[in-house]
Amino acid sequence: LGDQDLRSRPFAERRRQLETILAHAEHPLHLTPTTTDTTVAHLLEEYTQPVVLKEYLWNPLCIAALNTPVERASAQVFLNVLRDSLGAGRAASDMLLARSDLSALFPEPAAAHVRKHGGSIELNTAVEHIAQDGNQFAVQVRAQARRFDQVICAVAPHRAAALLADIPALAATCAQIDALKYEPIHTIWLQFSDRVKLPAPMIGLTGSPAQWLFDREQICGQRGLIGAVISASDAHIGETQDLLAQRILADLQQQFGPLPRLAWHRVIAEKRATLSCTPDVARPAQITACANFYLAGDYTASDYPATLESAVRSGLICADACTQPARTG
Repeated sequence: LGDQDLRSRPFAERRRQLETILAHAEHPLHLTPTTTDTTVAHLLEEYTQPVVLKEYLWNPLCIAALNTPVERASAQVFLNVLRDSLGAGRAASDMLLARSDLSALFPEPAAAHVRKHGGSIELNTAVEHIAQDGNQFAVQVRAQARRFDQVICAVAPHRAAALLADIPALAATCAQIDALKYEPIHTIWLQFSDRVKLPAPMIGLTGSPAQWLFDREQICGQRGLIGAVISASDAHIGETQDLLAQRILADLQQQFGPLPRLAWHRVIAEKRATLSCTPDVARPAQITACANFYLAGDYTASDYPATLESAVRSGLICADACTQPARTG
């Protein structure tokens, strides 16, 4: 992991900047007991953080963790992340990069575990409607209703509200979901005709739309493939794929010099990649007002932003609730 712009500075300057960053990292920021949630930008001003710390530590951390710019990001959630990373043991800050496809890393083994224990997995099967039917739920799939005693709804929030609309007890939950705002993420894939070896498998950039570069050959052997990620990328919605890819290519050439011929590029724009993690955003609880109906997903109530950690924690809460005696009412 490295920051390319910081690496380009004179050694003495880099040393001073890193010493400053590390000194502040040992003394995490915090809200005072009387302070309500505010933005990360306001918190940094309150602590009179120098520009170098904002540019090379706090701003990149905020964007990476919350996918929300510091001007809008929740200081409390950001501090929760710092508490459990920089403020925790050394292992809490380890950077792990998956060398295999993410589906092969967890979802496929999880599906195999479910099948091994008598469960079933139905792929490419969209749920069309959910209704309460006495103490059960009628889940409509391919125009046929299936009845279940318990339901964990783990779809994306912009789909969840529509599925819950006909369950009266979930009206307040639907209103919370409808009120959520979202942040986009753009991923730019650049496939070069020959090897491109970056200084590190993952590199942070400044002065570029892309905050992070991933050298897929170093990570998992995909020769000449570079991934560039633009978090909180609202400014790039509507920008053509060719233009955005060429901008990132120019930034790479400026940072690393001449590159092999670009064979192809692809831009993936997730317009609702995560919820906008703003101060005091109201996120729905996993245990809903409707008995035996649960919500799982990164957008649900959590100390953390909309991350894999939040999604996993929500799933564990729902799984634990399902093993408890059934609620009524």
